[in-house]
Amino acid sequence: MNKKLLIIVFCSLCAQIGFAQKTQSVSSPDGKIQTSISIGDKITYTVTSNNQTVIEASPISMTLNSGEVWGKNAKLDKSTKRIINQKITSPFYKRAQINDNCNELTLRFKKDWGIKFRVYNDGVAYRFINYRKIPFTVQNEEVKYNFTKDCPATVPYVRLDGVSNYKDFEKQFHNSFENTYTTDNLSKLDSNRLMFLPLVVEAGSGIKVCITEADLESYPGLYLNKAQDGNSLNGVFAPYPKRTEQGGHNMLQFRVKERENYIAKVNGAREFPWRVAIITSEDKQFAESDMTYKLAAPSRVPDYSWVKPGKVAWDWWNDWNIYNVDFEAGINNDTYKYYIDFASANRLEYVILDEGWAVNLKCDLMQVVPEINIKELVDYAAKKNVGIILWAGYHAFNRDMENVCKYYSGLGVKGFKVDFMDRDDQEIVDFNYRAAATCAKYHLILDLHGMYKPAGLNRTYPNVLNFEGVHGLEQLKWSPATTNMVKYDVTIPFIRMAAGPMDYTQGAMRNAAKGCYTPINSEPMSQGTRCHQLGLYVILESPFNMLCDNPSNYMRETECLDFIAKVPTVWDDTKVLDGKIGEYIVTQRQSRNNFYVGGLTDWTPRDLAINFSFLGKGDYKATVFKDGKNAHRAGRDYKKEELVVNASSTLNIHLAPGGGFAIKLEKIN
Repeated sequence: MNKKLLIIVFCSLCAQIGFAQKTQSVSSPDGKIQTSISIGDKITYTVTSNNQTVIEASPISMTLNSGEVWGKNAKLDKSTKRIINQKITSPFYKRAQINDNCNELTLRFKKDWGIKFRVYNDGVAYRFINYRKIPFTVQNEEVKYNFTKDCPATVPYVRLDGVSNYKDFEKQFHNSFENTYTTDNLSKLDSNRLMFLPLVVEAGSGIKVCITEADLESYPGLYLNKAQDGNSLNGVFAPYPKRTEQGGHNMLQFRVKERENYIAKVNGAREFPWRVAIITSEDKQFAESDMTYKLAAPSRVPDYSWVKPGKVAWDWWNDWNIYNVDFEAGINNDTYKYYIDFASANRLEYVILDEGWAVNLKCDLMQVVPEINIKELVDYAAKKNVGIILWAGYHAFNRDMENVCKYYSGLGVKGFKVDFMDRDDQEIVDFNYRAAATCAKYHLILDLHGMYKPAGLNRTYPNVLNFEGVHGLEQLKWSPATTNMVKYDVTIPFIRMAAGPMDYTQGAMRNAAKGCYTPINSEPMSQGTRCHQLGLYVILESPFNMLCDNPSNYMRETECLDFIAKVPTVWDDTKVLDGKIGEYIVTQRQSRNNFYVGGLTDWTPRDLAINFSFLGKGDYKATVFKDGKNAHRAGRDYKKEELVVNASSTLNIHLAPGGGFAIKLEKIN
């Protein structure tokens, strides 16, 4: 071999080695999804599924306030791969055990930082890692999703009631994370408005991507914003609050008046939140996904045997509007004893005292209105095997959290529903973790309202049973008739619920067929049929689940009440049998030897064939609630029937416009 040829071979080998150092890849266990990471003057990653590009080369970086940029001219120190294949116990969830199987790639760069990628059979996630022990601040994190073409997307914009000019992001950083969905091509999305997570993009060739985040701890939540050019979505974060001012709803909130020039404080070595892309060609897999739970930090509560999920008789939605009683209903002990009696008679685990039991505008949970005696109610409820949950506004809870939790736990209160945080900057995210930890310390369960989407906190602190972050049924106390709640109901299981459980607060007994709905605060109604409401108890994941209507109405509807009262709130297993975003869904769940099947449709009537092949051997008693013949005119019209089925049976069910169904299957011994 001559000298010239040797030089050519040597240069070729050097080029290959250099390429290997600059390009890394990791695939899903089944080999169908692959992520390729390019390391050069910047770091980009590309995601393919079945050889179809889902996310094209998208840059990622993190800028520190020192001016250092993680991702700019990065020098790879080492890369390591590992296979994760384990089972996760998930006690208060849609399945009792989760298979956690993925391939992981960790890239460690010089100057003590890194990026970790995980690829599952249903998606990709990545996160930054800090190995340094010294504190610093993060000025910004570059999050970008580049798509190959002008794809359709289904997104929830930040909603600011009464505001027409959204150009000021600061105004949008203060919101309740509640809105219906807008579906449009990427090019037509409003670049002046922020979108909160999760959201879905149709990436082409039948493949869809649900974008969310997981393990969001001590860091601001991620918004997305339509890029000014190209088919891209850019990440946006609320900067850290510098100056806040008390105000908002009954002075229970803190509004940011001035912000720092950074988004997060970092006190030492840590891992940052996961950026999650759930990928599927079948909508139903979004509703089944466990990625958020799998990516969350494991439980920090050594013993959570005291945590009790269940159902709640709720007062606020129905405006304490009970009847056929010999006392004046309202925020008083007589009314709550009536709720407690109702809960006890129907074996509901809890009664909630929503806003009004503490003196208004004082922001002091130790000041109770004279009409309420908490100790008396707690003791009365305990004798009837019912727990009491107290509502609390953010500032009232935050200002004296330790004493409040200690005192009310000592009285026998079982938990808190904390409301009106309405932000997701680092300060509020830290509050949620402190609230979870403090409540766990005093054996209190927690329901977080006025809250961004869940991101795995319920795994890390299993006493956090539920989250709002949903445009729930409460909206129908005031929303105009143009609101399409029925379509929303068949959208959230695929998008919002991919992030975790939600306190939607279903269970209305006043049900409006299409064209019959009107907002009434004191006697609110749902859109759609009675069986649509019953189906929601099977479809929605909600370990701490409300009965939103008043006891007087439920006692007039004993068949429906009996079903609602007995349907579980946590499950051994869950499978979505069929569905399409924004159109319909059919879900099957298992609790011990019993199965439940629920279905919902939008305003389009639908005929479905329910195949019971998931049943084990033998016969099952099927109790079926389905839309009545006139449910399209009178939403409360339904039919209950009982029959015997087995694994070879098929049941044909007609769903009225805005309709639904619910089936309980009990093994016949």
